[in-house]
Amino acid sequence: MKKANQTIIAEIRSEYKRSDFGELVRGKYAGRVATETNIVVLEAEVAKVFPNDEAVNKALRGLIDSAATTARLVRHSTGRAKKRRAAHAGR
Repeated sequence: MKKANQTIIAEIRSEYKRSDFGELVRGKYAGRVATETNIVVLEAEVAKVFPNDEAVNKALRGLIDSAATTARLVRHSTGRAKKRRAAHAGR
């Protein structure tokens, strides 16, 4: 952001005084904006594959769905652990 020059200050209405506005702070909300945004920068080769944000979101949703589906798969026991415990208990 550029600093105000004298021509802009001269255009302020005469009923306003600069002292009425308090101290100006440069970048006052920059930290808040940085933490609240969700901008993601894609690498060039990834960006070439996706033409727009809708395509990226669709691909990511597909990955989320497949991850949720595969995470629910349960390996069934072969019974080896029970047999091993029973064998050790009988000793």
